[in-house]
Order: sequence, then structure tokens, then C-alpha cells
Amino acid sequence: MVAAADDWRLIGQDQYLARVRLVRKAYAARSSATDHDHCEFCGAKFMNQAAPGILTEGYCTEDCYRWICADCFEDFKDQFGWLINDEAV
Repeated sequence: MVAAADDWRLIGQDQYLARVRLVRKAYAARSSATDHDHCEFCGAKFMNQAAPGILTEGYCTEDCYRWICADCFEDFKDQFGWLINDEAV
């Protein structure tokens, strides 16, 4: 499914996520100051531990700062022109 131009999840991410390189991988907290991140589009929660409603893998920028869930990745991959670095999940 391709997202519509007025999709509720679009809130200016094109300013920092257009044509960036993403890596598909298991979630890992980037510092001891936080134990989770959220999808840049829908807000789904990423954590190291599996639990109902928690994602443990997805797509992230190469610095692991911004995370995107698989559903939002599929919906926006063409629009944002992401480049993918393959890495084992």
C-alpha cells in the first residue's frame, strides 16, 4: 500500500529522512539513557524485549537514531527513496 499525500503519519519527515540510507536490523538501545525508540511515522514502540505491541526489529538510519517500522517502511519507501544496507536482523 502506498501512502496518500495527506496521510496522517506525514509530519515533515521528508526534511530529514528523504533519500537516506537505512539498515534493517534488530532494535538495540543507542544509549543507557533510553530503553526504547518510536517509529518516525506511526509512533510504534521499539524495545530490546519482546512484549505485546512492542517491535524488536525494523529499519533505522545508519547511526541508529531514527527507526521506522516495517509497515511504514513499505508505505513510504518509494516516496522517500530510501537506500537499503542489508544487515542480518
